[in-house]
Amino acid sequence: MTRPLLPYPALRRFLHPMSIAVVGASERPGAFGARVLENLADHAGAVWPVNPRYASLAGRPCFPSLDALPGVPDCVAIATPREAAAAVLQQAAGLGAGGAVVFAAGFAETGLHERAAEQAALVRAAGAMPLLGPNCLGFTNFTLRAGVTFSAGPGALSPEGPGIGIVSQSGALGYALAQAVERGVAVSHVLTAGNAGGLDVADLVAFLSEEPDCAAIACVVEGLAEPRRLLAAAAVAERAGKPLLLHKMATGTQGAAAALSHTGAVAGGHAVWQAALREAGAILVEDFGALIEMAAFFAKAPLAPRAAGVAVVSTSGGAGILAADAAERHGVALPQPGETAAAVLAARIPEYGSARNPCDLTAQVLNDAEALVACTGALAADPAFGALLYPNTHSYSFSADRIPVMAGIVARHGGFLCVPWLAEWRENPAARGAQSVPGAALFSSMDRCFAALVAWRERANRAALAPDRPVVLDDAVRANVAALIDAAPGPVLTESRAKALLAAIGVPVVPERLVPDRQGALRAAGDLGYPVVLKAESADLPHKTEAGAVRLDLRDAEALGAACDAMLAHLARQSPLPRLDGLLVQPMLPRGVEVIIGGQRDPLFGPVIAVGMGGAMVELLSDMAVAPAPIGLAQGLRMLRSLRGSPLLDGFRGAARVDLTALAAILCRVSALMAAEPRIAELDINPLICSAQGMVAVDGLITMIMDGRDTRA
Repeated sequence: MTRPLLPYPALRRFLHPMSIAVVGASERPGAFGARVLENLADHAGAVWPVNPRYASLAGRPCFPSLDALPGVPDCVAIATPREAAAAVLQQAAGLGAGGAVVFAAGFAETGLHERAAEQAALVRAAGAMPLLGPNCLGFTNFTLRAGVTFSAGPGALSPEGPGIGIVSQSGALGYALAQAVERGVAVSHVLTAGNAGGLDVADLVAFLSEEPDCAAIACVVEGLAEPRRLLAAAAVAERAGKPLLLHKMATGTQGAAAALSHTGAVAGGHAVWQAALREAGAILVEDFGALIEMAAFFAKAPLAPRAAGVAVVSTSGGAGILAADAAERHGVALPQPGETAAAVLAARIPEYGSARNPCDLTAQVLNDAEALVACTGALAADPAFGALLYPNTHSYSFSADRIPVMAGIVARHGGFLCVPWLAEWRENPAARGAQSVPGAALFSSMDRCFAALVAWRERANRAALAPDRPVVLDDAVRANVAALIDAAPGPVLTESRAKALLAAIGVPVVPERLVPDRQGALRAAGDLGYPVVLKAESADLPHKTEAGAVRLDLRDAEALGAACDAMLAHLARQSPLPRLDGLLVQPMLPRGVEVIIGGQRDPLFGPVIAVGMGGAMVELLSDMAVAPAPIGLAQGLRMLRSLRGSPLLDGFRGAARVDLTALAAILCRVSALMAAEPRIAELDINPLICSAQGMVAVDGLITMIMDGRDTRA
């Protein structure tokens, strides 16, 4: 059972603290307790150093213990050695503190059993009190100038404007992102989870989703023991209208191993993470370096673009070309202006400029400020455009001063101004000032700008989707499935048994006959009609083609008889000798689009469904879409549309179209099977032949978990 998220009121006191106790406070330079006090120097509330060795610290009275404080602290920062942390936690919880941060490392991240036990003891000592850490850099609440952290970093006062809330398992990366305040980006919070013995990134995301000082959330996650909690937090953010920008680390084998040794986090399969988070409403950012730029954009931009088109306004023809190239790469439309806007552009732009989109105002705008206002206003008013893009080529006031003017004009028409900062001088007063302009967002490259515009459009499209309910199997079908599994003689269901189970949930399967010998095969073929397919039925041969246990397109009795003799002789030479349940005879079906549907149990997400183009496509292109099971029909359709081979389903080059809704329904029912029957370890339908006449599963494989053991090879 997945733990519920902590509700916002349970965390508000802790993460918006008006009184902070620092246990282990110190005057020794570099000590954690000294650094925390330095970072709390400008805190808007009370700061209480706790250490029996001092009477005062940093100009404040120092108390010998938590019991001696003048009040119950909202937050307790524990800057003691590892061995003392549990006792302090227990005392803080007994007093009724709002929450505690444990900075000390050396717990579960070591991989040592005894240190993991120490971390478990910490959690028990905290009880119901919120706990951040251990192995944690703590947090900063910029609105209160409260740096509950030993990290060196930006000052606790953030620029004004819609703030980005940063959530990170890695404290160093969280505070690396927070340094964006030095270039003018507004940040409301930095919350780091470390080993997440108590609160994890899911709790912190859910908190920021309801925090009024936070306009968008930038999250960095390595892995979680309960990833479905993060999906629930993403759903909270989506309901609150709070954009969640998320970068998932540990995407490969080495990264996953590093994550495990860093915070004890289990990374899990990256494709499943991506699919699950995207479906939950998170905006995935593959490039860590783009995370803050994307979050700053979403913190300021309207919920949805008023139109899909983008207008490019530049004083440089070359910058316009760069924008046009990037728009094409990212699939963003640059439509031409309508009649009214075109007339204004033509009247204001010199003949050596361009009155098209991209629009080149030329350097003449330096001498005619009214031209900039008029052209910007005309394009902003044009209903074809939801955003204007102004590539800034100079980090000087004559260029940057246009940004607030243009942003104001665009905002009045319901649009948004995007500014790719093409000048290489980025750390300067002009850039910093532009960062805080309402209605405008800065980007360090043209590609990052268009990636943000694409994500904006996709988020708006998602918000317009109707609710999608996962498909579930009814009780009678589930009982029938359970009975078929109970009757299985072993952990691997042979093809005929697997397809009987698939037929029980409504998947169309090829007609077939299971026969004992050559003569039975000939009789079955006479009933089914030639041409036929011959297969060996054996739980020892899960991959029959590789084992030489399949013969295709047998057109008469002579060919079938010869194939029976050759196959049986071939199998008799194998070692160990496979156990045969008989021979399977099926009609040879007409060609169609081959689709593969699979299911398995992810160690983190549990049941997972996958679909891809079958045959050589799945091996050559790795063309698969995955999702935690069960799924709904709309999600099934999105999975099919996401495949690179999806044009084949739409009637590529004159072929008949496949009924995508019917195919998605099959995918949903298989996902419901994976979710309903925990004994299924792995399921494979390869191929499901799809044509204008319908879909038919011609092969199937199911392996089971028996007595708690996963039987997959």
